Amino acid sequence: QVQLVESGGGLVQAGGSLRLSCAASGGIFDKYAAAWFRQAPGKEREFVAAIVWSGGETFYADSVKGRFTISRDSAKMTTSLQMNDLKPEDTAVYYCAIQGYYTGIYLHPLHYNYWGQGTQVTVSS
Repeated sequence: QVQLVESGGGLVQAGGSLRLSCAASGGIFDKYAAAWFRQAPGKEREFVAAIVWSGGETFYADSVKGRFTISRDSAKMTTSLQMNDLKPEDTAVYYCAIQGYYTGIYLHPLHYNYWGQGTQVTVSS
């Protein structure tokens, strides 16, 4: 059974940093992309960042560009999200996702078929 487990969330003051990690287990044989999404209370799940698994091309939401960095470690089957200069509006539950089949679309949650359970990130002002 495939599992994605996130870690690294928590409470941080504005301007601070957090690093989220996501470990995959259970045998995801094909990985085309990894991504992070977030969902704040009362809002829809939104795209944060994505990375193409093979080539390493990255994509970011405008709201996090320059502050967040996504990476992946193919050998360890992990993906990480380094978040710097955090702002109160970054407060949300963050989810990692893996695209196990090719679509060429990396920014929409419907194109990801493996999901973690989410980790809370709270940024205080």
